[in-house]
Amino acid sequence: MTQNFVETAQAPGIRAALLRQAFADGKLLRVAGAHDGLTARLVAEAGFDAVWASGLEISAAHGLPDISLLGMGEFLTAAETIQRAVSLPVIADCDTGFGNDRNAAFTMMRYEAAGIAAVCIEDKVFPKRNSFVDSGQELLGAEEFGLKLRAAKDAQRFPDTVLMARTEAFICDLGVDEALRRCHHYVDVGADAVLVHSKAVESAEVLSFMDRWQHRAPVAIVPTTYVQFSVSEAKNAGIAMVIYANQGMRATVRAVRDAWATVLADGSTTAIESTIATVKDIFELSGMNQWLGNAK
Repeated sequence: MTQNFVETAQAPGIRAALLRQAFADGKLLRVAGAHDGLTARLVAEAGFDAVWASGLEISAAHGLPDISLLGMGEFLTAAETIQRAVSLPVIADCDTGFGNDRNAAFTMMRYEAAGIAAVCIEDKVFPKRNSFVDSGQELLGAEEFGLKLRAAKDAQRFPDTVLMARTEAFICDLGVDEALRRCHHYVDVGADAVLVHSKAVESAEVLSFMDRWQHRAPVAIVPTTYVQFSVSEAKNAGIAMVIYANQGMRATVRAVRDAWATVLADGSTTAIESTIATVKDIFELSGMNQWLGNAK
């Protein structure tokens, strides 16, 4: 089966098992963000290990900010589109679980039924703000968030599905002790992995966390701001997953903006034709030949 004919009815849990095996083997997973089928195929083509169904990218693709304006319907539709386009495991950014503990349970049910490998829920209050907004960041109490995680775990039906608990303790300047306290509690109530988020320009926060974590569960990071932190450094620190959550969309915005500025300035597309993808490239990414070749 080719990349462009991914099994759309793949049984839930199959790709999740790949994630769990990678965790068990101590493999460092490199993950990139996407918001639709085409961007997911670019992630797969590049050679990443999994796709992050990015909340920021999904919101921005709707022309909206990442502040919980979209609901589970839009997020799930995007994740399902990504799931159908690639054979890689999909890790779904589910913000705060779209509400309270009942909403978190329903989120797990729907995403798991779609075959999504991992569901990531964060410990901010609903509605959330994107982590890089300078003001208005607020965390849910750790015990209350633990109830939300427990509800999601209780709703899980396939043993390999990964529940990832994301703490924003560093985003809220609460320090390593609070980040550790929260993540220990989250694992105690059922989280299979934790995502420790930081917007520092250096990796010191996440490294201080890893020094004291004792490897109770796999740890994911999102080095959006501490950009010099390499995968080899992450591996040495015991980190299990590095997520490049939004660089693909940011690269696209810059490239498209520059291309259209050139077209308007020149009055033609001549200057950009050698630097943009061909129509044939788009055909190949979307599986044109396979679809036409299999048409009856």
